[in-house]
Amino acid sequence: MILSTDIQIPFSRSIVFATYRDRLMELIPYMTNVRSIDVKSRHQDNACIHAVNEWHGGGEIPAPVRTLLSKDMLKWTEYNTWNESDYTLVWSIKTHAFTEAVHCAGKNRFLNDHGQTLIESRGEIRIDPKRIQGVPPLLKNKVASVVEDFLSKKVEPNLLQMSEGVRQYLDQQTIKYKLA
Repeated sequence: MILSTDIQIPFSRSIVFATYRDRLMELIPYMTNVRSIDVKSRHQDNACIHAVNEWHGGGEIPAPVRTLLSKDMLKWTEYNTWNESDYTLVWSIKTHAFTEAVHCAGKNRFLNDHGQTLIESRGEIRIDPKRIQGVPPLLKNKVASVVEDFLSKKVEPNLLQMSEGVRQYLDQQTIKYKLA
């Protein structure tokens, strides 16, 4: 499955890029599908910042449904490389459920668009049914389809929701600045 979103944010590219990269914890309240994020590592190498974050989802999933899902299905680890020299983010996600079978990766480009920012997010989710462990062979294709559908309904909306959160966060920062 191909992931593709284009998002316009009415703030400069440098501010939007830095907000995504450096204000992640402050953006959690804007992402209803995310309960928390644990920063596992973060280091700088020239113009690049490499980060590893563990995401804990499930915010809008009703509690009774959440009890039916394994905790691993609601967690994922994201590996990021933020390159400030060309305003790109290369990312990959390692799911905590069906880890060996799931490939999810992509690249975001932060483009200057007349003083605003256009974020092009491109990626893909692939499920290899042969690598799904603990499932009878006859059910592997069906499980792969269900997992891919579940992930696609989470990843793309989360990209959009995070962008909307960045816009709201920056709007609030602008108001605070004007009032100060």
